[in-house]
Amino acid sequence: MKILSIGKTLHHDGLDITSIEASSLPEHHDIELYTYVIINGGDGTIRRVLKQLHALDHMPIFILNPTGSFNVVAKIHRAPKIEKVLDALANGETPKTQKHHLFKLNDEIFLFSAGNMGDLQHIFLSETLRFGLLKQGILKYILSVLFLLPVHLIMTPLMLLSSTRFFIFTPARFIKKFGSFYGEVKEMTIDLENEYNMLELDGDIITIHGRHLHIKQAGNVPVVTQ
Repeated sequence: MKILSIGKTLHHDGLDITSIEASSLPEHHDIELYTYVIINGGDGTIRRVLKQLHALDHMPIFILNPTGSFNVVAKIHRAPKIEKVLDALANGETPKTQKHHLFKLNDEIFLFSAGNMGDLQHIFLSETLRFGLLKQGILKYILSVLFLLPVHLIMTPLMLLSSTRFFIFTPARFIKKFGSFYGEVKEMTIDLENEYNMLELDGDIITIHGRHLHIKQAGNVPVVTQ
């Protein structure tokens, strides 16, 4: 059993763990030889790693070690402490897994969130506040909500009626669709009317070249859960 740790050096007696930085993942070949891949980081790190690995013929099992500010994916799957998972593997136990759905937006991958509505402004301001005492934790996100509250109250109803605005948040899949809010992803095309567009994907801000967005389901990946 081989284990790859991405983003943090990990050691455990009795386990063969190779550790690399996320930036060196494109140069690290034979990922399919690993039984487990540990992703150390937040939702953005998970998205960026899975963007590179989701098309493997043999998919390893992913272990989440949440070290980001919000860690939505880890919360969805109630990700156990990394020490507990490694101890179980060292003892020959097979951890429980769940499938996490992936979605594709043009050439990008996202796991639960995508949009260009209030989520984009919120993430942009939150990242602007990422310094000093606000660098870690969720306080920057709370402050962003408070600062943007008047804008959200005025603009959200208008954005929900706009054909060029959208927000996808799959943990709220009980709301299938409400205006331009989607809790469930089905194949769709959105015309943004501009050639360059800023979008939020799982807490990342990216720029898309092209006015048309093609969004669809893109399979799933196994994730260790409690």
